[in-house]
This record gives sequence, C-alpha cells and structure tokens, in this order.
Amino acid sequence: MENKGTDEVEKLKTKFLSAWHNVKYSWALKSKTYFSRNSPVFLLGKCYHFKADDEDSPTESCSTEVCDAPPATGGDDVEAFRRDFASRVWLTYREEFPALPGSSLTSDCGWGCMLRAGQMMLAQALILHFLGRDWMWSEALALQPLDTETWTTSAAKRLVASLEASLQGERPSDPGPMLHAPGAPGRVEEADIHQREVYHRTLVSWLGDSPQAQLGVHRLVELGLVSGKRAGDWYGPAVVAHILRKAVEEATDPGLSGITAYVSQDCTVYSADVIDSHQSCVAGGADALPLTDSRAVIIFIPVRLGGEKTNPEYFSFVKSILSLEYCIGIIGGKPKQACYFVGFQDDSLIYMDPHYCQSFVDVSTNHFPLQVLLPSANEKYPAFTFMQGHGRDYNLSAELTPEKREWPFIRDPQRAAATAGDFVLL
Repeated sequence: MENKGTDEVEKLKTKFLSAWHNVKYSWALKSKTYFSRNSPVFLLGKCYHFKADDEDSPTESCSTEVCDAPPATGGDDVEAFRRDFASRVWLTYREEFPALPGSSLTSDCGWGCMLRAGQMMLAQALILHFLGRDWMWSEALALQPLDTETWTTSAAKRLVASLEASLQGERPSDPGPMLHAPGAPGRVEEADIHQREVYHRTLVSWLGDSPQAQLGVHRLVELGLVSGKRAGDWYGPAVVAHILRKAVEEATDPGLSGITAYVSQDCTVYSADVIDSHQSCVAGGADALPLTDSRAVIIFIPVRLGGEKTNPEYFSFVKSILSLEYCIGIIGGKPKQACYFVGFQDDSLIYMDPHYCQSFVDVSTNHFPLQVLLPSANEKYPAFTFMQGHGRDYNLSAELTPEKREWPFIRDPQRAAATAGDFVLL
C-alpha cells in the first residue's frame, strides 16, 4: 500500500509540474538583440557585415584569424542575415501532443530543451545535406516581430485552429528526387523552388511531435529509455548525441537511408571509423559487400568546455568551429538552460532558444503550418582530436560494460551534478 501511495504522489507531482511548466513557458520574454555595425557577424560558416557602404567608421574584415568564412553575397547584409537566420529550423517546447513513451506526459515543457536543441542541430545537418548551405526559406522575410506580452497559449491555439480549419486532411506526399521540370528557364527555376520547399516541409515533418515521426521527440524519448532516461528527465548533450545517432541509423523512411551519424569517443574522432560509416554495406556481417552509393555522415563530438562556466581558453576555438561552412552548430548548457548556438559577433554568441511553449502541430496533414506564432588559433587545450585508424585499435572499451560502450556518458545518479560545461558540436 505504501508503494502504491508513493506512486500516486509521484504521478500527481508530475502532472502538477507539467501544468506549471506549460503556463510558465507559454509566455515569451520580450528581448532585443543588438549587433554592432563595426564587426562581422558569423552564422554557421557565413559572414555578414551590417555597416552601410557610406559609413566612414572602420569595419573589421571577415578575413580574421578565426576563419576564412566566405562573405554573404548579394544585397543588404542585414536583410540577408535576417533571411538566413529565419531559415534555420526553430524547435521549442510543445504541449498537448500524444503521450510520450513510458509516461503520461503530453508536453516536454521544463525538461526537453536539450532534446529540442539536438533536433535543431540535426535539422541543420539535413538542410545542409538535402538543400545546401545557400538555401533560404522563401517565407523567411515574411515573419513579423512578436508582440510577446500579448501571446499566450490560448492565442496560439486559436491561430493553429484557424490554420487547421483550412486544411483538407491530406497526407504530405513523398518529395521524390529533386528534378528540374522541362520548359522555359523561369518555369524550371519555379519548379526547382517548389521542389525545395517540398523537401523543406518533409524534413520538418520528420521532426514532428508524434510517435510516427522518424526523428521526433517521441522517438528520441523511446531511444533514451535504453540509457535509463525517461520522459521528464533532463538529457545531457552527450546522451542526446548518441540518441540522435540511433534515431538516424534506425530511421525507416527511404529519404533518410543515405544518411548516418558518428559520435566521437573520448573527444577523439577516428578517421577510419568515419570512413566505415560513410561506406554503405549490404547486410550480411563481415562478408557484407559495399554498395555503389555512399552515405553522408553527421559527426557529433561531445566535449566539455569547462566546469561551472566555459573555460576562456576555448573561446577562439568555439568561434572557429562556428565559422566553418559545414558546421551544424553547437548544443549545450545546463539543466533547463540548453540552447542551440549558431554564430557569433565579437565575443557574443548567437543562439536559438527552445524555452517557449507552443501548441502541438499535426505534421501528418498537408500544408501544416511551419510556425505557430507570427513571428584557428593555436590551442593550449584542444577540445577534441583526430586520430588515424579505428577506435577499437586503441582498446578503449576493454574494461567497459556493454551499457557503457553504447552510452559512455551515463553518469552515476548518486554523483550527478548540474554543470554548465557540456556541449555537442560538429
């Protein structure tokens, strides 16, 4: 009877906290981001200048010691940056979706920020693979500023209801290969833009909040159960990296068959292991035959950049990583404060914040809404290293249990402590 009473208290506590988090994170904080016109802004490998051509004040060049990132081209850099930033996939807390595996929770408010940050990083990897770094969302500049004090969950629900009322209940179609339609050059370009938008929408649907979504939060929570994580727990960035790898590897959608993921071991990337991941094989164990097509590899590198705060020795390293064209960003933080970092200006980082609760969107319908709101330096301490050969050559797992080999970042619950220095990056 005592155990039953304890279980009931825990369930009641969970429901109360879930309800409180839904209310707490349903209010957006009004804040403005200020940029300097005298320093370049870097966003996932692209460089932008906000200084007007007729201004006389000196402007730092993109060709700084941190990187050789290509400058953005064409038109006003402020508008180009806005369009580029708004084209990244922003994923936040959601509520009222189907119950998560192993629980009765229908929201990830208050605990799922690292999962959301990981999804955003994975989304950028998929955009890079399918659409390329130069792709921009056609509706990016149509977003309106948020009147944040007036937007509540009920307002979001009304907006979603009005959008869903116009839907016909159709299922999204298979994007198919990205082909150019025959015809005049203008029509070909229009068809190509439409095809890319289909890819974009399909990509977002893979990250939806339903049990059927290949890379959705339900799937990630299900995979997390293997590591001892449950819905409602806070997930560290290293555990999320391994969960994302599993989700990509086990995805059954044909569109994801040409992609795999690799997670570094002990801050070391082994080149032969990456090459093995890159080469597709026919199932059949050691005698498997390589296919003609190879797979794209997403590389996750879990590192610790400090203890309670980031070690200043790593500042230039972080900036150099975010200056790489094929960087998909950095996720990191501490419990209830995880974010997705995508760029920087001077010593300030640019990030996307998942700590805002929006209503569930059914991505199984056609034309589902893509938003609810209108809205090189020499290193003393290397964060990670590259090594030749395979990880097994170094006998790293000789004394590890099978669970630790699969989930090497699981900490002893009795020694678990909140730290601010865990990050996962490409």
